[in-house]
Amino acid sequence: MSMDYHKPQDLPSVRGYVRDQAQSAGLDESAVEGMAIAVSELVTNTLQHTTGGGQVRVWAENGSVFCEVADGGTPPAFPRAMPAADAERGRGLAIVEMLCDEVTAIAEPGRTVVRMRFATKPRV
Repeated sequence: MSMDYHKPQDLPSVRGYVRDQAQSAGLDESAVEGMAIAVSELVTNTLQHTTGGGQVRVWAENGSVFCEVADGGTPPAFPRAMPAADAERGRGLAIVEMLCDEVTAIAEPGRTVVRMRFATKPRV
């Protein structure tokens, strides 16, 4: 299952979708919020720097929960250094990288996919 987004007003719905899917997939509350923040940063970048919106998808596989944000932009480079404290912009992708256990950018024909992985914690 996935969710499309096209305008800034879609951001709260995207966050809600990600939270619901991540909880259902077994992430603990801290990781759920981390995923929601990371997706919010990526979707905001899409809306600011590309046209046509994008798509978010969440699924569980092999002890991890994955989330993909796809759009028509160019692939960002990872790893990212945190910009200097006096920099006006550029923290979003560095924050995404800090929140995830793994993040990769994949160039596909006509789109870019940023895939994030969050490890699930064993239930005690």
